[in-house]
Amino acid sequence: MPDRTRPLAFRTKGLTKVYGEGEAAVHALRGVDLEIPSGEIVVLLGASGSGKSTLLNIIGGLDRATSGSAFFEADNLTEMSNAELTRYRREHVGFVFQFYNLMPSLTAYENVELVTEIAEAPMEPEEALALVGLRERVDHFPAQLSGGEQQRVAIARAIAKNPRVLFCDEPTGALDSTTGRTVLGVLKDVNEKLGATVMIVTHAANTAAMADRVIHFADGAIREVVENTHKLTPAEIEW
Repeated sequence: MPDRTRPLAFRTKGLTKVYGEGEAAVHALRGVDLEIPSGEIVVLLGASGSGKSTLLNIIGGLDRATSGSAFFEADNLTEMSNAELTRYRREHVGFVFQFYNLMPSLTAYENVELVTEIAEAPMEPEEALALVGLRERVDHFPAQLSGGEQQRVAIARAIAKNPRVLFCDEPTGALDSTTGRTVLGVLKDVNEKLGATVMIVTHAANTAAMADRVIHFADGAIREVVENTHKLTPAEIEW
């Protein structure tokens, strides 16, 4: 059960998502009911096509549900206009994806600075890069950085706007075990230092060991929600 001592970051009821029509219709979500307390690290675990990324996209304001409701705190995301969803993403949400999507012609500093220019109360790019351990790499271009360093720049870019929620879709999918643990350690630091709710979509079961809550997805539905009573640190996770 959700931690009732914390306010809810997200709540969904009967959430469905259908792509296409008729016999070709794909039911990506099948009536998802979910409650996520704020300030947690949550891992959404399941095979490719299980619906976890679809859920992330809907509660992240990138996609719309076919039916049902999704709330961020007291705000009904499913009733928002496109402009309101854009404002929600800009003010409250940071995204980290498997592929870093950095601008190759910009330095690490400049890649992060892009986000701070549209945020209401951003942190300085140097502060965000320092938080992910890249204080000495601010003037480097993506091609001069390792894969793990590029992912940390992507995380710095996501957190520079001081988001309430950080959504991470397969953030370690392209990384080796050592670098992957480093990136998970950064996400843990973001959760602890900024108080952000961190939601990680992955098919890698080992990542679940660091989560407060693990949501198991299959065939567009939640099969099980498990609360971790004995969390591991990222360094302790077996790859």
